[in-house]
Amino acid sequence: MTNGLKVGIRGQRSDVVTREKTAEVHGSGLLPVYATPFMIGLMEQTCSESVLPYMDDGKGTVGTKVDIRHLSATVVGMGVRCESELIEISGRQLTFSVKAYDDYGLIGEGLHERFVIDNERFMEKAVKKVNKN
Repeated sequence: MTNGLKVGIRGQRSDVVTREKTAEVHGSGLLPVYATPFMIGLMEQTCSESVLPYMDDGKGTVGTKVDIRHLSATVVGMGVRCESELIEISGRQLTFSVKAYDDYGLIGEGLHERFVIDNERFMEKAVKKVNKN
């Protein structure tokens, strides 16, 4: 299933808050601050990319659960950094601790779960849903 996947794997990604990534533009709020959906997307991407080198050919992961708190607003132009750590492996389920920071400190944190999949079988199953109609 996986090659060397183990608890403790860490990931890190960065982003810059642009106007297009604000709650105001995205529709998730009224103010020009970093939208929660973008923060969560950064968290998912960080987790996904951190374990990608450990996936066997044709394998990947999909997000299945997020339990995130957005703690502090970040304005346009500021940088955001996300850090992840794989804290639990239960069969094909992977649980990550994630934290996001701006230049002034912690802005979000929580847990994210991903599931190891066979990419081809996953897509076949997804496409079958459309073809049933």
